[in-house]
Amino acid sequence: MTTLTIPSELAHFRLPDAVQTRLQALLDRQDAGQNLSTEEQAEALGLVELAEFLSLLHLRAQRQSHTA
Repeated sequence: MTTLTIPSELAHFRLPDAVQTRLQALLDRQDAGQNLSTEEQAEALGLVELAEFLSLLHLRAQRQSHTA
């Protein structure tokens, strides 16, 4: 099994405020029942996937720092 070493600096990565605000606006519109355009849906999906990826990196970096 290969172990992936994650630099501790990645624990501090997060979505920039403007990107987080845009994602929240898209999700709020969707939650309010407003239809998002195809482009907006793709944008929201991409941003959610990026946020999830950054969260996973953060968690792995934290876990790695606790075991080091």
